[in-house]
Order: sequence, then structure tokens, then C-alpha cells
Amino acid sequence: MRTRNKTLGYLVPVFALCVFMLIIYGAYVPHKPAESQRIVCIKFKAGTTPEEMEKHMRDFANMKKAVKDLTAYSAGHVQKSENGSNEFDVIHYLTFRTNEGAEQYALNADRKEFVKDNEANWDKVLEMNSNIEK
Repeated sequence: MRTRNKTLGYLVPVFALCVFMLIIYGAYVPHKPAESQRIVCIKFKAGTTPEEMEKHMRDFANMKKAVKDLTAYSAGHVQKSENGSNEFDVIHYLTFRTNEGAEQYALNADRKEFVKDNEANWDKVLEMNSNIEK
């Protein structure tokens, strides 16, 4: 009877390690590559406060939770260039799993509400879509 307990004592940790490895593998291996990317560039109107700009950044980042097929999101403020004139203030990068997901983004109710709430502070907006080369 001791051999059976000893065998189970070795098999349980090995089994637990295998399950853990499968979970990690599933979490880090993409099941389908991303197909589409959207870049949103925004220039704020003169007189827009830093607090309003930060609210814009937070609201845009929170919107990503409501967008289907969004695999990656990042954003940042445009860095000063050598000539000193920047066409835009912030850039948002969105990566979608499917082209349909990118199309649905434009129709998303949360996005439309975000635009309605923030467009009064925008001077210029540029949105570009691109496919992702494999």
C-alpha cells in the first residue's frame, strides 16, 4: 500500500504542473493573428486645459473595454519635433483581431458618446486604418 501512496505523491504535483503549463501556453499563444489597425490622431483647440486632455486620454482608454475584437491599445502624447510645430497632440493606436471588429468600432455606441463628449475640445482629428502585413 505504501508504493501506491508514493506513486500518487509523485503524480499529483506532475499533473498540477502540466495543467499550469497548459494554462500559461493558452494565455500567451495568440489563437488568431490581428488583421487591422487604426490610428487616431487628435489636435486639441488652443485653451484646452491639461486636465481636459488627461480626461480625454482616460476616457479613450476606458472605451477599449467596450470594443469587440480589440487585441491591443496604446496611446501617448506627441513628442516635440525639431522644427517645433506638431500637427497633433495625442495619438491612439488600436489593433483589431478582425477587419469586422475595426468596422464595428466606428459604429460603437460608447465611441459615439466619447466623440460627442470630447469633440468640443478638438481642433483637428485624423483617423487612419491599415491592414497588418504578415
